[in-house]
Amino acid sequence: MDERITQAQLLCDRATFGGETDLLPAADRALDAAEADLALARGRVLHARFLQQREADVAELAYFERAAGLYRALDDRRGEAEAEFWTGVYHQVVRGDHEAGLPALRRARDLATAAGDDRTLSYALRHLGIAAHMTGDLAAARALLEESTRLRRELAFPAGVAANLVGLAHLAAADGRPADAHALLDEAGALAAVADAKAVLHSVEEARAAL
Repeated sequence: MDERITQAQLLCDRATFGGETDLLPAADRALDAAEADLALARGRVLHARFLQQREADVAELAYFERAAGLYRALDDRRGEAEAEFWTGVYHQVVRGDHEAGLPALRRARDLATAAGDDRTLSYALRHLGIAAHMTGDLAAARALLEESTRLRRELAFPAGVAANLVGLAHLAAADGRPADAHALLDEAGALAAVADAKAVLHSVEEARAAL
């Protein structure tokens, strides 16, 4: 973001002192990109705060929607995918409305696929899997979480793999496979410990207690 602001300032100097006013649209685009990055980051901070305090802030959604609109205008599919993902998560996690989150999560999946952004794709698939689980479609939920997990293994993202394995353990338990559920939780706990992912370790213990 700092580089984009610096770029815009340099372009303004060239326009002001060199008369190169045709460079000003490029300065606008650089600042729009910086604004999109900032809006996305601010929304994520508010979401992290919600997870800690469980107090919703409607500004979170506004930040994500602003970022998505700016990235879309810039034809930045990777950025738009991430912003759409967090928009979907706001509806799904903060508001508890899985149905309302589906359009944004599906757009995130499609945009991330087009952009080759496997990390964002893994997140979108995970939360689409959660939505499928909530509707009782265990087969679809498992397929989505397994694909997300495959991507996260390829990305060397152990905390993310561990989080997904907890979800797969819940699905295994719901499917009448307690032994598989325990095995998944064993692996999740080991990966979370290596990654120092304390929140995931807590989820593992909660899942063990539920089993």
